[in-house]
Amino acid sequence: MVFDPDIAQTRFGYGLSPKVAGPADIAEMMALLRANEPEMPWFPLPSDAEMREKMLALLDARRKISKAEKGSDAQQALQKAFKTARRASKQEGAKWIGATLARRVWSRDGLRERLVAFWNDHFSAPGKNVIYRFAEPAYVANAIRPFVNGRFEDMLIAAVLHPQMLHFLDQNNSVGPNSTVAKKRSEKKLGLNENLAREILELHTLGVDGRYTQKDVRQFAELLTGVTTIQKKGTAFLAKRAEPGAETVLGKEYGSRRAQMADVHAVLRDLARHPDTARHLTRKLAVHFVSDTPDEDLLVSMGARYLETDGDLAEVVEAMLRHPAAWAPVGNGTGNFKQPEVFVSSALRALAVPKTRLREVKSPQLERLLGTPLRTMGQPWRRPFGPDGFEEGDAHWLTAQGMAARLQWALGVSTAVLQELPDPRVFVETTLGEQAPASVRFAADAAENRREGIALVLMSPAFQRV
Repeated sequence: MVFDPDIAQTRFGYGLSPKVAGPADIAEMMALLRANEPEMPWFPLPSDAEMREKMLALLDARRKISKAEKGSDAQQALQKAFKTARRASKQEGAKWIGATLARRVWSRDGLRERLVAFWNDHFSAPGKNVIYRFAEPAYVANAIRPFVNGRFEDMLIAAVLHPQMLHFLDQNNSVGPNSTVAKKRSEKKLGLNENLAREILELHTLGVDGRYTQKDVRQFAELLTGVTTIQKKGTAFLAKRAEPGAETVLGKEYGSRRAQMADVHAVLRDLARHPDTARHLTRKLAVHFVSDTPDEDLLVSMGARYLETDGDLAEVVEAMLRHPAAWAPVGNGTGNFKQPEVFVSSALRALAVPKTRLREVKSPQLERLLGTPLRTMGQPWRRPFGPDGFEEGDAHWLTAQGMAARLQWALGVSTAVLQELPDPRVFVETTLGEQAPASVRFAADAAENRREGIALVLMSPAFQRV
């Protein structure tokens, strides 16, 4: 195994920075990851309680509009107030996206930031309306970020039982067929919904090839029926909605005469420790960070460590980093083509975008810098097209339209975020490191101006692949 400081930042982080030094070795990478995340008061992320209060205010305003007399002065005034609140929420959302980008640009712990993005995609729950889309940063900050260096079972519980996920997968409409609530005439519209149970088994734990059946899905869905969201409190377990009796999932019985949240936690912890989950998650990690066709011995090593530690994610990441296959140079089946979000984030890090520019970004500016370009590249910010997240395969992103969108963005980003542009001859060294190809150095030196020179570096194969 040969540790490479440039690969450490480009493959396992958001790239090189002219302002932030990278870790010196694997031990330092892991020390940074295992430590408590440093406070960044200048780029705060929202708490669940804070977000719930803002969501309730928006929902209350919308309800008042629907109850007011249609077309009346009172309704028009309420609509105007709601639009003002929505604009404020959009700006608040822009601030939180700026905070996420800031951590990618300025943190020494690029590995942590990449893992936050990876697990956020694994537990995709972008929200199905404007209010829940606004709430997504709080979900990531509280259900994903705190657990990337802990046991998978703790993240699994936090993520799949979070109000954001319960709303996204329609769990709030699920009740046990024989529950007290289902027997009420007024609640006949409610019934068993298998979405959450199916996605936990198929996407979040065992994988699409995991050893489970439709009967397991059904029984698990019945076990989950008491789980719901109370708007003013968050996630709750209501026994009157739960299917009575015990349920059997993967051959093990859970629950008893009285349904309770502890039974749900128990099955989630067992799923997290299942060998199929170890296989599914470690392959997904290796594909994301190393190669679309990862080395089999690397997968064996990571899978074994997962099972030995009951899913300690930091230990699994260290097993990946200590395997020689993780450090193979790009080529011969190793190295991935950057997804658009990684490309954009690593470019902003290479440009060392000032903290003030990220902290004070306005919603319209962020849309021009990030929103529209990422949609054109095929990866809308935190908006995957389904619960299975974004595609990992390189071929999906290597398209003519996607590359044209990257080029257009690369030509404009430097002047959009910096007052003074770096010399491309220096930029190529600080961005690509000691292994910068001679052809890219030549192109940077021959560029007609700094803007085009920077774009040439960002569009080079050396920058596009990790």
